Amino acid sequence: MLPSPQLASRRTIRLTGVVQGVGMRPAVIRLAQELGLGGFVENRMGAVHVEVEGPGDRVETFIARLPASLPSLARVDSLEVAAATLCGDTAFRFALGDRVIVPGEPPALESIPPDLAPCDECLRELDDPANRRFRHPFISCVDCGPRYTIARETPYDRARTAMSPFGLCDACRRENEDPGDRRFLSQADSCPACGPRLTLRIGTEAFLDEAAIPKAAELLRSGWIVAVEGAGGFALACDATSDEAVSRLRQRKVRPHKPFAVMGRSLEDLERIVALSDLERDALLSPARPIVLARRRRRAGLSSQVAPFLAEVGVYLPPTPLQRLLLQDGPPLQVMTSGNVSGEPIAVADERFGDVADAVLRHSRRIEARADDSVARELGGGITILRRARGYVPAGIPLPFDTEPVLAVGAGEKNTVCLAAGRSAFLSPHIGDLDHLDTFEAFEDEIRRLRRLHACSPRVVAHDLHPDLRSTRWALASHLTPVPVQHHHAHVASCMVEHGRADSVIGVVFDGTGLGDDGTLWGGEFLLCSLRDSHRLGHLRPIALAGGEAAIREPWRLGLAALRDAGCETLPRVDPDPAKVLAVERLLGDAPKATGAGRWFDAVAAICGLRGEITYEGQAAMELEAAALGASTWPPFEFDVDEADACFQIDLRAAIRGIDAVLRRFEGRSPRRFGAVQSVAARFHATMAEAIRAGCRRARDRGAPSTVVLAGGCFQNRLLVHEARRRLEADGFEVLVNRKVPPNDGGIALGQAAIAAARLLPAAGS
Repeated sequence: MLPSPQLASRRTIRLTGVVQGVGMRPAVIRLAQELGLGGFVENRMGAVHVEVEGPGDRVETFIARLPASLPSLARVDSLEVAAATLCGDTAFRFALGDRVIVPGEPPALESIPPDLAPCDECLRELDDPANRRFRHPFISCVDCGPRYTIARETPYDRARTAMSPFGLCDACRRENEDPGDRRFLSQADSCPACGPRLTLRIGTEAFLDEAAIPKAAELLRSGWIVAVEGAGGFALACDATSDEAVSRLRQRKVRPHKPFAVMGRSLEDLERIVALSDLERDALLSPARPIVLARRRRRAGLSSQVAPFLAEVGVYLPPTPLQRLLLQDGPPLQVMTSGNVSGEPIAVADERFGDVADAVLRHSRRIEARADDSVARELGGGITILRRARGYVPAGIPLPFDTEPVLAVGAGEKNTVCLAAGRSAFLSPHIGDLDHLDTFEAFEDEIRRLRRLHACSPRVVAHDLHPDLRSTRWALASHLTPVPVQHHHAHVASCMVEHGRADSVIGVVFDGTGLGDDGTLWGGEFLLCSLRDSHRLGHLRPIALAGGEAAIREPWRLGLAALRDAGCETLPRVDPDPAKVLAVERLLGDAPKATGAGRWFDAVAAICGLRGEITYEGQAAMELEAAALGASTWPPFEFDVDEADACFQIDLRAAIRGIDAVLRRFEGRSPRRFGAVQSVAARFHATMAEAIRAGCRRARDRGAPSTVVLAGGCFQNRLLVHEARRRLEADGFEVLVNRKVPPNDGGIALGQAAIAAARLLPAAGS
């Protein structure tokens, strides 16, 4: 019976945030049915819209109980309630119709959650021979499975995803329409009868569906390399315990030293090869399933070719049911590395693997969005994301103020792009190095995708100061209003935003190189920053880049420059060609200089004899850190602070002389010489941490605040973060580091967007 009009009421409720693809509508329906209310719930552009009707007291109870009734994966940023005209609804229903945009209703930006690893319930079904989804490679429910990588557009409904070609069978449809079932309205739902198909190709031979995974596993056990299609792109897999298989993968992928990630069948399998902290275990088991960098155990049976010359290895658990089945049937430890050429985006087409993989295992579900594996590391007492992609994208990052739509196009390497509007910023997944044509095309695709998914057309574009970056050139040709942002200011801003800070901080930015406000190359900076402005307080002593980019590829040139600048006559202990040494010495006087902290780490690695030439970015510094982790605590080397001008300078020449003296003392005395290298590596890390403390003390003495942001690629270094943080906190500083976004250039776009947004705000007092 209809309630009397005097007692009845109808309300509209609009929820924004992470509200689509997380089981929101089933939760709303259950609550409405429990209270005997009528109305409907539907997805609209970036929001969930509810209309509820019935006795007024029950309607108010519904509104009060709604926030606590929502699924755990949901995040509500706003809940708006308004009165509505009675319609006489007595039953509650859901709507999947085409009412996408309602006149006068503002779009909400966030609408799709990240891809999530299989939940415990789905894993139980996957392993249950009596269940109809036994060994189904695409098992999922409302609590897990692909979201971002299958979404084509919003609202998030099956018809707008890569699952639209796969019609539900009768059994799946019954589940999908049952409000009491955990697969109610699950958009990625399927079973072996109606889901995507698998194909394993070995040359002209094909193995389909149930036969594909056991055959692929057999190939892996035999030492073959298999390209495996995941949710967001292809990975290359082989047996991680086989030197022969891993070496063959290195040769074919032309990747001499860069470490590979290892996927394990279980946490117990991973703990046999790495030592895990509680934080690292929690990260590995989280629904995001990132790759976690962890200390490698000695004599663990892992191939020495997986992460040569490093003390850590990246490990993770299978993020998809397909990969889980491959690990169950095949080797329990498998290299599972991105299917791409270094610097390029993850591949989504199998024709890229003809010369690399012996076989290709692929599925028939279209990849709507690339998403590489995310990478995380424990730094300074917390987990920091070093590469933000699958499992974390496209979750929004709150801004401390409202902004009109702003697009930010990031840096040249480790590129990401960002769209900010309202009080949220949305950072794209890791894209790569824009100097590669395929990566630049992916960059343009990602910009179009951000605009499409969020129905947002920015008029402003933030970009780096460097005019030669492809992202900068794109921004200046885009016909949007450009806002140039200094590289290191953007690093600091990215950290400030994720901590909800808009006040002034001391920004310590240690990275490779970036163009400074004065047109010189920066990278070892002490800045006074707000979100709107930055001012340079101090920096490291510049180091000569003899040969320009060649000095980055050949760190011995940096080692030579540091030694000569410090007045040392010795050579880097990597046996550089004598003719090249003479040529580089002639270049030193006129070579460009950079304050980059990363270049100083490279120089010391070369002086120690660890690495004269690199085959991947950051290799020399990573190997120096690995050497330092094997040493005990050592005192820092001496250094000077020059305050002759308005901008103080940390002079590292005394430290270089100290390093040279220690190494000369043990010249030719192996194995004691390697012990000396370890102590030098540890002491140099302590030196850089002490230099950070000295710089921050001087900044505070000049009136700067006591909050310090540590940002930039060098703060991916576990030892540097630990030592710098310990010293700063002992001096009463509050220390902030990146957690949600990378401290490297992968976080630059967020900082650019925040700075541009802050500059669009009216000036204080205006």
